[in-house]
Amino acid sequence: MDFHFSPEEEAFRQEVRDFIRTEAPEGWRDGLGNDPARIWQFEREWQRKLAARRWLALAWPKELGGYGATYMEQLIFNEEMGRNRAPSFVNMGVAWVAPSIMLYGSYEQKQRYVRRIAEGEDIWCTLYSEPGAGSDLASLQTRAELDGDEWVINGQKIWTTYAHLSDHGWLAARTDPTAPKHRGISTFVVPMRTPGITVQPLVNMADGHEFNEVFFEDVRIPRENLVGELNRGWYHVAVGFGFERTSIGNPAGARRAVQDLAEICRRTMVNGRPLAARPEVRMKIADLWTQIEVATVLAYRVASLQTAGKVPDAEASEIKLFAMELNQRVSNAAVGILGLGGQVRSGPVAARGGDFSYMYLRSVANTIEGGTSEIMRNIIATRGLGLPR
Repeated sequence: MDFHFSPEEEAFRQEVRDFIRTEAPEGWRDGLGNDPARIWQFEREWQRKLAARRWLALAWPKELGGYGATYMEQLIFNEEMGRNRAPSFVNMGVAWVAPSIMLYGSYEQKQRYVRRIAEGEDIWCTLYSEPGAGSDLASLQTRAELDGDEWVINGQKIWTTYAHLSDHGWLAARTDPTAPKHRGISTFVVPMRTPGITVQPLVNMADGHEFNEVFFEDVRIPRENLVGELNRGWYHVAVGFGFERTSIGNPAGARRAVQDLAEICRRTMVNGRPLAARPEVRMKIADLWTQIEVATVLAYRVASLQTAGKVPDAEASEIKLFAMELNQRVSNAAVGILGLGGQVRSGPVAARGGDFSYMYLRSVANTIEGGTSEIMRNIIATRGLGLPR
């Protein structure tokens, strides 16, 4: 693996930096307050600006609305977005739905759905988890039954991120209840405004409304909304997990958080001395920085494998596991070092505008979403190390 970037890649990095500084300069969020609606609108406009440059779907083929970038350019873009605290939310349509449709969908489905995702027009959610099917996702019970030219869907999904804001859902449902659980699942496109769909909010302990419960009661969708081969949906879902885990495993945000923590410790005086002068603080920050370097190498390894035409499997689980647990270690350290300033969400003493407090609460979910840490370790053990199941 080459750790050096080419002159062309460095030029692209500078182009991304310049764009971010122009369109979303430092402190862009200050004027929006904590109003979720205003923040969401700003982020949607940001996505459209990226789409206008074909950067929203950077590594996609140009004929489907992408930029045709290399995997390394995608990695550089992700790094600069995190380092410069650019507006961001998990765009599932870009990250793993559209790549799955590109692999398994029909020509008509690619033209109908993928291009609109690349243009920033449609937001997607992922309809996987259920109250009785989380880590054991293949136990899902939501049913899709064919009735003439329509599929009729009944069941319940949970922890569906952005379901309340999405135009379409990427649904995994059981289509053959008599088959072994991994072999009777299919994947569908579901317009989220379809009659019979009810979305109920699940507010997390960071006081954020990202997650939802979604109920399906005799929801009818066209027969052609089936994506890929009938009853082979589990394999579509498994491939989608690989896309998801690599997309959420970028450590650039944690790097910026540790940089900010170090700067706050240099400025914060306790008994006439900066916090950064304390040996235990210096050692903790140095330890976190070392872990960020490890996570960065893991992310580079994934991009290197993709550049070589290989599909990251255990490697995707490695970066997801390490980066998500690193987020928790960074936020735990910040709250512990900064005391009250790291714990409060607002006011003059809130460190980093309350970001560390939010990160501390929100990062609890990092080791659950996209596959629990326990599942990641099992994948690494069996597929990466060849250990018995």
